[in-house]
Amino acid sequence: MEIRQRSLPQVRPGKARESVQVSFPDGRIFEGPVGTPLEAFVLAARRPEEALPVSALVEGKLVELCWSVERDVSVKPITIATSDGSRIYQRSLTFLLVVAARELFPEATIVVDHSLTLSGLFCRITGRDPFTREELKQLERHMRQLVEADLPIIRQRLPLAEARAIFAQQGYTDKVRLLSFREKEYLTVYSLRGVYDYFYGHMVPSTGYLQHFSLEPYPPGFILRFPRATRPDALPPFRDSPKLAAVFREYGDWLRFLGVDDVADLNQAIVEGRADEVILVAEAFHAQRIAEIAQEIASRPTIRLVLIAGPSSSGKTTFARRLGVQLLANGIRPLPLSLDDYFLPRDRTPLGEDGQPDYESLAAIDLELFNEQLLQLLEGEEVTLPRFDFRTGRREAGRSLRLRAGQLLLIEGLHGLNPELVPRIPPENVYRVYVSALTQLNLDRHNRVPTTDTRLLRRIVRDARDRGYGAKETIANWERVRRGEERHIFPFQENADAFFNSALVYELAVLRPLAEPLLRQIEPGSLEWVEARRLLAFLEWLRPCPADAVPGNSLLREFIGGSSLEGFLFA
Repeated sequence: MEIRQRSLPQVRPGKARESVQVSFPDGRIFEGPVGTPLEAFVLAARRPEEALPVSALVEGKLVELCWSVERDVSVKPITIATSDGSRIYQRSLTFLLVVAARELFPEATIVVDHSLTLSGLFCRITGRDPFTREELKQLERHMRQLVEADLPIIRQRLPLAEARAIFAQQGYTDKVRLLSFREKEYLTVYSLRGVYDYFYGHMVPSTGYLQHFSLEPYPPGFILRFPRATRPDALPPFRDSPKLAAVFREYGDWLRFLGVDDVADLNQAIVEGRADEVILVAEAFHAQRIAEIAQEIASRPTIRLVLIAGPSSSGKTTFARRLGVQLLANGIRPLPLSLDDYFLPRDRTPLGEDGQPDYESLAAIDLELFNEQLLQLLEGEEVTLPRFDFRTGRREAGRSLRLRAGQLLLIEGLHGLNPELVPRIPPENVYRVYVSALTQLNLDRHNRVPTTDTRLLRRIVRDARDRGYGAKETIANWERVRRGEERHIFPFQENADAFFNSALVYELAVLRPLAEPLLRQIEPGSLEWVEARRLLAFLEWLRPCPADAVPGNSLLREFIGGSSLEGFLFA
């Protein structure tokens, strides 16, 4: 049977194409031979005023610039001015540091411990004395020589046994231990000048991309500094954070005492049935620190106001309740107030740079009324508090109360560390607490677990359980949340009288079975899917731990549910 020909375009036999086309968001199209690295197309399309791309989205999937283009594709370059690009830059810079140090000081082992907010990565060394200032300068010069040489960073997929043998030969015992928990039979590794390493995430194609960095002495180690996403072509001014650094050191010492230096150690404890022991000791460490803070407050009778602040998903609510319980044990009855009740009416909310209401700005709070009522309460007067109705966006009259003898005010809020929040309250009457999940449990010596990732996983689990949000929605809002933290919290963290590290050494193992199914619900092709894949790749390294042994008053219960402090009120 013949099909009658309609008016169709003419079709003729073809041959395999020898070129491919890459299209960019602005409509430009570039063509090159089949198999050309994506890097060549991205660099050809880059305009002089644009930041240097370090990766790219190919039809919604994040790929490295070494990726071979075998077909026509749509591409969106990713620069260091994005969160993904910034992580790629930091990761690649860490590899450069490790290789340079190995060549100059082969007896030294680089350990990337943690970040210092807005300043860089704190690194220390083992196997020898800390680097002197002159040795650091020498190391930085060698790193710059490797950058100038524009050496390739080679990506390879190796059988697990081969990767384990290479790392054993290089003395990377931490990676050998970690690989014993690998769930796949292969591992993607990177090499530079014959040195192999593993990083859970993409890298730049060569050292020439790593133009901006410096090494800053910071005993007992040093800081690897790099550009921020907001200014990718320059290093930010150095901002020392001695109180924050002390908290990290204390937590690191405690982890080493517990015998859980990294994820492999945690996995081993879970496999050996010691998870309950790790959980109980970690919770005891929290209880001890909360008791110390409460005792410090009790020992200073001039304190009338306790302000608690910290970034999103730090466990501030549960911390405030546990601190209140501990204050009661010290004979002090706290009176909690909500800073949210002092929001200005929605029609008076200031606008942000994007023209949208900026609810996280200090100017969104009625500071005049807030300070007026604080002073009245501290003078023993009865005050009728406001109550903000989030449905109508307006305030109405709330409860009336006065401070009784032996009471102090306990306020949790975004701006608690900002001195402009309570400028009319005498400093001796105020005590500030900074709460954040300052985790230091890394994958291995070179793969740091960002505190941001811990908090994001907490929030994904809590939002799904309490607010009905999917992981995609939580991830989509995360950058806005992070921008607010960088403006309103991090610059003031050193104003705190006390730091509370809400991280729990075991929590990622408990969060894994709860977060994974939520992350897998995100459909491929979106930016949120790219972030979900990154988090899933990290979580694969952790052995899951059931939540049964998590105490009811644990800060982790604020996110996984089952808190015994839910709805707790100070009578």
